Amino acid sequence: MRRLSVATAVAAGAVLVVAGPAAAHVTVDPGEAEQGGYATVNFKVPNERDDAATVKLEVTLPAEHPLTSVMPQPVPGWDVKVETAELDTPIDSHGEKITEAASKVTWSGGKIEPGTFQQFPVSMGALPEDADQMVFKAIQTYDSDEVVRWIEVPEEGAEEPELPAPVLALEPAEDGGHGGDDAGNGDDTEPAAAEGGDDASGDTAADDGGSSDTTARTLGIVGIVLGAGGVAFGAMSRRRGSGGSSAAQ
Repeated sequence: MRRLSVATAVAAGAVLVVAGPAAAHVTVDPGEAEQGGYATVNFKVPNERDDAATVKLEVTLPAEHPLTSVMPQPVPGWDVKVETAELDTPIDSHGEKITEAASKVTWSGGKIEPGTFQQFPVSMGALPEDADQMVFKAIQTYDSDEVVRWIEVPEEGAEEPELPAPVLALEPAEDGGHGGDDAGNGDDTEPAAAEGGDDASGDTAADDGGSSDTTARTLGIVGIVLGAGGVAFGAMSRRRGSGGSSAAQ
């Protein structure tokens, strides 16, 4: 039993040693986004070392899928720099010809201490419509001058490489369209809706005016009838009073 316990402990320790580095990869979160849309991607960087802190992260953006918009979110304690590069083939974006795009994002000046991790958010787009993934090669630098290159591209059906690059999976849009197109359709229908609203308001105002005139006429007629009835009642009362006085004499 004692030998079995020792063997079990050794096996469990071996599993932890093997699983430890695999769980400490530089990754993207969330791991998937819609094709043709915009997404905020968090580059999640854990510290793998017990005696050194991560002090720099460099992320290379795929040149085969240039992004027209790359905006990092400020991270307290860290400086960020976005580098651009000329495109071999200009691309069109909302009717404008784009000749350069972001090529690399670098964070430095901060520290990821042992036993902790840090997320670096970046808003990016438009994501490609003709690709099922984007590979972001990352380089992690420690204050011990050690450099870890997360640049190996995972292959489908193959074992995970030792230093895999962060991969963002791209899925077809659920509605078959994109947010920008939906927004444009909304703008197209807005003037018509506004005109319809003006007409409806005019009709309502006219109806209200007609109702007010009818009510005023009705009240006027009622007032005249009541007034005439009051005069007749008064005359009859005076006649009865005169008749009563004559009888008493």
